[in-house]
Amino acid sequence: MSSPEHLPRLFIPLDAAEGAARAGASCLLSPAQARYLGTVMRKKAGDPVRVFNAEMGEWLATLGEIRKDRGSLSLTEPLRPPSPRPELVLAFALLKRDATDMVLRMGTELGVTRFLPVITERTNTHRTNLERLEAIATEAAEQCERLDIPTIAEPCPLASLLGAWPEEARLFTAMERAEDRGVTLNATLRDARAGDGLLIGPEGGFSDTECRALLARPAITPISLGPLVLRADTAVAAGLALMGDGLRSAQD
Repeated sequence: MSSPEHLPRLFIPLDAAEGAARAGASCLLSPAQARYLGTVMRKKAGDPVRVFNAEMGEWLATLGEIRKDRGSLSLTEPLRPPSPRPELVLAFALLKRDATDMVLRMGTELGVTRFLPVITERTNTHRTNLERLEAIATEAAEQCERLDIPTIAEPCPLASLLGAWPEEARLFTAMERAEDRGVTLNATLRDARAGDGLLIGPEGGFSDTECRALLARPAITPISLGPLVLRADTAVAAGLALMGDGLRSAQD
């Protein structure tokens, strides 16, 4: 048998498993998973795969009968126990399709537990396909070996996000040219703790009106991502890397 790390790795929702995670328990494959394993990977009954979700952890499993659009597997032995992940929230202005896809992939790989798409004055698209974004996040989780799948909220206006943000959690906000607005930056993303969030604006940044609204909120903690003006998707990657470092340091 191949080393476990080289086996196909699939997310199995809890409702696809019949009963508690235990050796011999059966799980159903989705039509897409059955097609992927049977048609793309050329797997057959008896072949090993890895499966996971946040509740059961990661398991070695054996494929049962597999057809064009359906199949099943049985759990064989546990590989990793469930491991809670510190909550990391990313609020981001919706971008064009490819850039939004990149934000979902990178954010999943960098530990985001909840994505909050936001509509701002300079947002250049107001529509998105949540089912498609969820598929992108699931694929990224399968590839990066995390055990959970981040949640993705429906897009909402910036004002709605600010109104619903909990007072006890900070929302670190990347603000270009903050000093020019008379804003003092006293915090860094390495100060982040579980439950805090990161807000990244649209290409072109937040408008003056939005900046004033943001700075009027006690939970908003303005931060800088450096002296250069970054693309929005680059800012997401840079910010999450720094914030993740802070969260890991807080756990140590």
